[in-house]
Amino acid sequence: MTTATPTAPSINQSAAHTAARRRRTGRVLHAVSVYTALSIIAFFFILPLWWMVLTSVKTAQEAYYFPPTLIPRQLVLTNFAEAWNHPGMQFTRWTYNTLYITITVLIGVLLTSSLCAYGFARIRFPGREFWFIATLASIMLPPQVTLIPLYVLFFRIGWLDTFNPLIVPAWFGGGAINIFLMRQFFLQIPAELEDAAYIDGANRLQIWWRIFLPLSVPAFVTVALFTFQATWNDFFGPLIYLTGRDNYTLSLGMNLFNSQFGAQIHYMMAIAFIMSVPMILIFFFLQRYYIRGVVLSGIKG
Repeated sequence: MTTATPTAPSINQSAAHTAARRRRTGRVLHAVSVYTALSIIAFFFILPLWWMVLTSVKTAQEAYYFPPTLIPRQLVLTNFAEAWNHPGMQFTRWTYNTLYITITVLIGVLLTSSLCAYGFARIRFPGREFWFIATLASIMLPPQVTLIPLYVLFFRIGWLDTFNPLIVPAWFGGGAINIFLMRQFFLQIPAELEDAAYIDGANRLQIWWRIFLPLSVPAFVTVALFTFQATWNDFFGPLIYLTGRDNYTLSLGMNLFNSQFGAQIHYMMAIAFIMSVPMILIFFFLQRYYIRGVVLSGIKG
């Protein structure tokens, strides 16, 4: 009776199947470990937001329980309306002020930063690289350095306690970071499109408006998110330039509420949650454009 010996091809196939199974197992274990680590990190990031939401729907007594309750024993949804209409507060007025400043700044940043970025990316002029490096170098200049000169300037032209100091600077370039992001994106647009537009008789502004802007939606969304978040949450600027309570923004209003009614923590959390909702919704719906814009803006330089 003879025993069949495995042939060389069958041995090779068995070894290949074993190696493939090991690779699949390794990929699965790697994915599991990565997602587990990301889930743990996400938990610690989400925990403050979740705690804010829970506290905003608790009673005044339960908000101070120790140890704290993980699930509210009684949902008090009226906390939002009571905090919003709290005596002495003008949250509706402050929300309007914040929206007006944010939207106006957003329009100015998108228009002027894209214009500057188009110039740096497509127009050849003497000293272009020098001025671009100088623009990026301005990022290293702390805002505290220019605070006093700007304050004196706005005081002399009568702009204190108005929205102008918070809005007008955004219409002059839009910020070095935004110019850099837009320029990096514009560099990836094929030059043939611009040449074809020149042949059709388009000028620089028409090319910027009709070709570069429509093709740069991810970069626009990225700059818009950065700008909206910075302006919506800005506390330092309004604190310096706004004095009248009617001109307050939401950040100043929350600070005023905290200084006068900080002991009412359930109301504070309700106001903080209302102020956070716009940023949460905007990022949730535009995150895919944001991620794409950040990735593509750093590919070519």
